[in-house]
Amino acid sequence: MTDDDQKQRMAQLEAKIAAAKKAKAPKPRADADVSGGELAWRMVIEMVSGLGIGFGIGYGLDSLLGTIPIFLVLFTLLGLVAGVKVMLRSAKEVQEKQTAAQEQAERDERD
Repeated sequence: MTDDDQKQRMAQLEAKIAAAKKAKAPKPRADADVSGGELAWRMVIEMVSGLGIGFGIGYGLDSLLGTIPIFLVLFTLLGLVAGVKVMLRSAKEVQEKQTAAQEQAERDERD
């Protein structure tokens, strides 16, 4: 066996080893960024903070102006709407990240 044949066989062997290692490597998780519990707590906090801020503004205005609790009800409902809107935006953001990670994993499998 010549030196060139031996180098060529070594290069082929190294390529096979690299391919085997790549095939056995663990796939990255699509939801590695945010776990389900973290997402749930984030959404709960966003909802409660929206309600709390709306309640606080409404109560403050009613106390300041001496009115019936019309501002309390109005701003609490606005806080609820704001909380739901922020929750939906967060869910959409996480869904986009998961979709992008899935597409990247599929591209990696094809390559």
